[in-house]
Amino acid sequence: MNMGLTGGIATGKSTIAKLLAERGAILIDLDAIAREVVEPGQPSLLAIAERFGQAILQSDGTLDRKKLGSIVFTDPMERKALEAITHPAIRAVMKERMAYHESNTPHKLVVVDVPLLYESKLESYFEQVMVVYVPREVQLQRLLERDKLTVEEALKRLEAQMNIEDKKTRADICIDNSGSLVQTEEQIDRYWRGKGLE
Repeated sequence: MNMGLTGGIATGKSTIAKLLAERGAILIDLDAIAREVVEPGQPSLLAIAERFGQAILQSDGTLDRKKLGSIVFTDPMERKALEAITHPAIRAVMKERMAYHESNTPHKLVVVDVPLLYESKLESYFEQVMVVYVPREVQLQRLLERDKLTVEEALKRLEAQMNIEDKKTRADICIDNSGSLVQTEEQIDRYWRGKGLE
């Protein structure tokens, strides 16, 4: 079985991914794949440099994420241009890995960690979608603390994503991650037992 795991920025998705992996799920991380497809020598990195200019590359030829982020987080058209380059490459790797696990470990739960699952319209790839939820004010607070951003920068990042309340209503499974780690683990254990995944 495969499941899409999503949430919003700073909702604690990586914590949930780790808890599921500890229980035996296979994890496919789209953030990790997104980094792979922009490594030096990859076609996506060449296309990004062509579109945004050589200034977004560091002296060693790797992507300067901060510089690129400052461009794409302030202009929705620039963000769309970047997504048009990276999303097809990321999707191709995701589908390849899902197919591999489906044929080699069909009895395992395959969890695909997709930060922008709904925004990228990827629901159809998954049998179920699990949303990691915290209220928006908690999300903002965690983002400010985690990334040391200004309120304005943090709000821009939140606004670049679908509202967490909308994601919550669309979820097949919702994990409320606004309480303690113990409370979160209890929800994961309930889900795991309910699926007969012992």
